[in-house]
Amino acid sequence: MADATTTFFERLAVRGHEPLVEKATGTFRFEVVDGKRVERWFVSIAKGDIAVSKKGGSADVVIRADRSLFNKLARGTENAFAAMLRGALLVEGRPQLLVMFQRLLPDPPRRRSR
Repeated sequence: MADATTTFFERLAVRGHEPLVEKATGTFRFEVVDGKRVERWFVSIAKGDIAVSKKGGSADVVIRADRSLFNKLARGTENAFAAMLRGALLVEGRPQLLVMFQRLLPDPPRRRSR
C-alpha cells in the first residue's frame, strides 16, 4: 500500500495542466529521506503543465525532508512554508518556487463545527 507521499506524486503526474500554477515555470527535485534511503521525485512545471518522474538531475529548487513530514504535507496536515521556516524542510535554490508549489498540496482537513 502506497503512503501519502507516493500517492500525492502519482496523482500529480496525471493532473496534466493545472490552472493554479498557470503562470509558473520551474523544476523541483524532492528528496524524501527514509532512514538511510533517499527517494527522489522530479517535478517540472511549464506554465501550468506538470510532469513528474523518478529521475534525478539538476533542478531550480531541491526540497529535502524525512518521509513523515512529506506524508503530512501530502495529507494537508502540515504547511510547507512553515516547515521550511522551522528548518524541518530543507530548501536549496529558488525558495519562492516552494510557495508556488504549495498551491498543489492539499488543503488542511476541515474541522467539524459543533
